[in-house]
Amino acid sequence: MVLAASDPTSPGSDAALAELCAQYWFPVYSFIRRSRSSAEEAADLTQAFFTRLLEKNFLRTARRERGKFRSFLLASVTHFLANEHDWRSALKRGGGQRHLSLEFDDGERRYHVEPIDQLTPDRVFERQWALEVLDLAMASLASRHADRSDVFERLKPFLIADADTPYSIVASELGMAEGAVRVAVHRLRKEFGSVLRDVIADTVGADEQVDEELKYLLSVVSH
Repeated sequence: MVLAASDPTSPGSDAALAELCAQYWFPVYSFIRRSRSSAEEAADLTQAFFTRLLEKNFLRTARRERGKFRSFLLASVTHFLANEHDWRSALKRGGGQRHLSLEFDDGERRYHVEPIDQLTPDRVFERQWALEVLDLAMASLASRHADRSDVFERLKPFLIADADTPYSIVASELGMAEGAVRVAVHRLRKEFGSVLRDVIADTVGADEQVDEELKYLLSVVSH
């Protein structure tokens, strides 16, 4: 997906870029917003950052053998903000830039929901990245169970931790035996773990980094 987005001549370039931005723009927005920017400025800069990635073809340097895409993206946005004069000039020029459709209104709402007041911009980025990865995995799992979405939605709260609702009540609501619900949750947790590993594997440079990245991301979310 990264390689396709980095090649403007590729037939799938626009679609790949749209998916890439949809998945990873919010951690970038949160980093910029936490650094020093107002909501309006953070939105402008996030737009400019992703546009710059494409204009300068920086994505061509993002290769699996170079490590985590998370690290690449954080280093890139840090460098982008360090060149304050350059991006301000680019924003003033405006013309000819590729406009990306990003949900900044929703982003600002999400930014204020998260307990990030005591976090550095880097930690804000990492927390939001971790949450995006979890959301991607959950969405992928949900699509697998679209034929029984009612059951999936009722069991979903048990995937990350034990839900507040007792198994017996969920069983009654679903018309299942309590033991069957426990088995279904156990299987769903295993499946979620597998899907989550697949999502993480797409963002690291080597298979042996998956466990390390999984452990790190879960630790970031839990603090």
